[in-house]
Amino acid sequence: MNPLGLFTLQRVWYLALLVTFGAATAWQETIAAESAVVLRVGHFPHLTHAQALAGRALARQGRPWFEKRLGSGVKLEWYVYNSGATAMEALLSKSIDLAYAGPTPPINAYVRMKGREIRIIAGACSGGAALVVQGDGPLKSVEDFRNRQIGTPQLGNTQDIAARTWLMHGGLQIRLTGGDALVIPTANPDLYTLFKKKELDAVWTIEPWVSRLVSEAGGRVFLEESELWKDLGGRYATTLVTGRESFLNEYPDLAAAFLKAHSELTVWLEANPEEARTLVNDEFKEQTRRPLPEALLRESWKRIHLTTDPLQKSVERIVEDMRRTGFIRTEVDLGKLFHRVAPSSTTAVSTTPTPMP
Repeated sequence: MNPLGLFTLQRVWYLALLVTFGAATAWQETIAAESAVVLRVGHFPHLTHAQALAGRALARQGRPWFEKRLGSGVKLEWYVYNSGATAMEALLSKSIDLAYAGPTPPINAYVRMKGREIRIIAGACSGGAALVVQGDGPLKSVEDFRNRQIGTPQLGNTQDIAARTWLMHGGLQIRLTGGDALVIPTANPDLYTLFKKKELDAVWTIEPWVSRLVSEAGGRVFLEESELWKDLGGRYATTLVTGRESFLNEYPDLAAAFLKAHSELTVWLEANPEEARTLVNDEFKEQTRRPLPEALLRESWKRIHLTTDPLQKSVERIVEDMRRTGFIRTEVDLGKLFHRVAPSSTTAVSTTPTPMP
């Protein structure tokens, strides 16, 4: 498909999503008359979950974005998770209603539940991942990774699947615990330490760790993951908005109101990168106790593209990669995975960046 076609498809998804949001205004006007509703949303303390971080930062500053658009009868509660598997368990146990997560956790949960309950309702972020190698190392081709050790953030997570798939496409035999090269799933802080000690030859990870490995640990980018998605314009799903089917069916207007706020914030953050970075870093500091240096944040931001498009074709390919690498062993019907929120009524929605409150 040519880039123009991809651009058109992305705009079609975005406009379709906005049409879906039509009930948001009606929801805002009627919810106050009903009993209070609690909306519980999960996310990670990651740059690629920028909408959640920025939304929380704005609320702390007295400029609530999501809360204002959900209406006075809705109480919004945020929950922070450090793994997609934990966030999916929270969804399945009905501890939360919606969650920002990478592609592989909802895919895994969807497969395990045989197509029940887990739904992808929008995109949030594309890009941000890369393969970093030792700057003074000899690695120049995929064959050079034979008998090498490659770190990934977590067994079966999105970057872990990408690393294994790339190595296998390059002709290497890769198993869960060995093969021609050893893939070592370890938390990002530990990957950083091991790489800096030169105990890892390479790391496939996500921002801001990509930029940290380069600027602080002597690494160099060997491969931008976007290069593996050239047929899709270099775009692939990094973060998605997921939800419980039972919640989406019971509260379609509330789900639409949240997605409208998410979409408008996405447009605003993309249009205002300076303030976007500041907001995200403020909340990153709040949740991790350590802000990112400005130069590192700017470099990390270059790889990140915020979007409402779930980039469905990339998710479908990730499913195939999970099957190829042994993480999915059954046939998967994706017919119910992507869910278009259907509110009970519609009103016009602006597609221009919404002014900051």
